[in-house]
Amino acid sequence: MKTFISFFIPCLLLASCASDSVSKQEREKASYEQTKKTLQEKEKDNPLLFISITGAMKKNLIGQAVIRGKLSSTATVAVYKDINIKLDFFSKTKALLESDKEIIYVALKPGTTESFKTKYFAPKGTDSVSLSVISATTVD
Repeated sequence: MKTFISFFIPCLLLASCASDSVSKQEREKASYEQTKKTLQEKEKDNPLLFISITGAMKKNLIGQAVIRGKLSSTATVAVYKDINIKLDFFSKTKALLESDKEIIYVALKPGTTESFKTKYFAPKGTDSVSLSVISATTVD
């Protein structure tokens, strides 16, 4: 009887430890999935917080404003596409001459940077351009 009890108690302890580690792994996985889902929803609802834009303007031989820029994503889960940008053209005195909108058709993956180039017949007297992101859609 003593041998049975001395054998039975360690078996019970081992069984309870094993089920504890399994349930702990399941809880950690569920917690990770929940965090990932919450993060994806945040990135989907607020793309402007996770996309940045930089760029510069030059004039070509026929007088067009050639704008080269880069779109960067700091998102960790969401993939953005069809990024709507606003271009503001300014004079030397920083007076706003014209505003235009354009959609950049790229797939911007998490943590990446994509280059783009666009051409405009900018208004007379344009000295500089300002770029900003208006909106973006997420790839589901």
